[in-house]
Amino acid sequence: MNKSADTSGLNIPFLKKGDKIAITCPAKKLPKPMDDAVALLQSWDLEVVLGETIGASYHQFAGDDDLRTNDLQRFIDDDSIKAIIAARGGYGTIRIIDHVDFSRFATHPKWLVGFSDITVLHAHLFANYQAQTIHGQMPVNIPDASAYSLETLRKALFSGEISYKFAAHALNRSGQAAGILVGGNLSLLVAVIGSVSDYNYDGKILFIEDVGEYLYSIDRMMRTLDRAGKLKNLAGLMVGGFTEVKDNDIPFGQTVPEIIMEVVKNYDYPVCFDFPAGHIPDNQSMIFGRTLNLTANENHVMAAYS
Repeated sequence: MNKSADTSGLNIPFLKKGDKIAITCPAKKLPKPMDDAVALLQSWDLEVVLGETIGASYHQFAGDDDLRTNDLQRFIDDDSIKAIIAARGGYGTIRIIDHVDFSRFATHPKWLVGFSDITVLHAHLFANYQAQTIHGQMPVNIPDASAYSLETLRKALFSGEISYKFAAHALNRSGQAAGILVGGNLSLLVAVIGSVSDYNYDGKILFIEDVGEYLYSIDRMMRTLDRAGKLKNLAGLMVGGFTEVKDNDIPFGQTVPEIIMEVVKNYDYPVCFDFPAGHIPDNQSMIFGRTLNLTANENHVMAAYS
């Protein structure tokens, strides 16, 4: 019998050779075909089904809201599809999330893969179904992705056997923690606060990343999370890539790690920077909704799933 990923809510079977997976585009439209991604997934002996949103265009989106909703709905309801991979992020998932019926997912769950704008789906599926999901490379990123990041995606889909070890950052706060891993793109985490898609952060290990934001905006979003009570009861905090960060003519005066450490300075859980995930080539896959054991010391950071 195929192994499953256990959660308090759902058991999701890991993939096996011959399984059918779908690629859909719930947000921004694709800039080019996904030949590299399809070839990679086929090399893993998976059957790839492309949604109607692949190649669709409506302003900046991969089709209008109805098309993107129906495409995602089709794959949620199709029991032959064992995983759904978002082709890319961008913006648009929050426009359709409340129009998708997840009742079939609740009884026949499957893997959902993506990052960035797909944070909305990660959060919604955990908040409502305690479902595990995969934060990892998407087809649009595969041509520029590191070989190791793609291998972690394969492992996440087929076995869940992933661990991490990387050098410590000077501003890390050492410590040990164990908790369910949640999180995603900082902007989207703030966007879903107070909604039916909002995480319960208490006792969790939180991962955050972002791209193209101003330093002052990162400061504001971190303080928004803190004021909403999201940061005080964490088990740990992992900070991934904050890339293409912008500043104003009058410099903000702090780096991203300095901003974050100032916001969480009164808490005592471990904090680690430069986690290898986010809008970076080495975007290593993580399994949200699964218990992670985290150890941070002055030399390195190690993490592994229970």
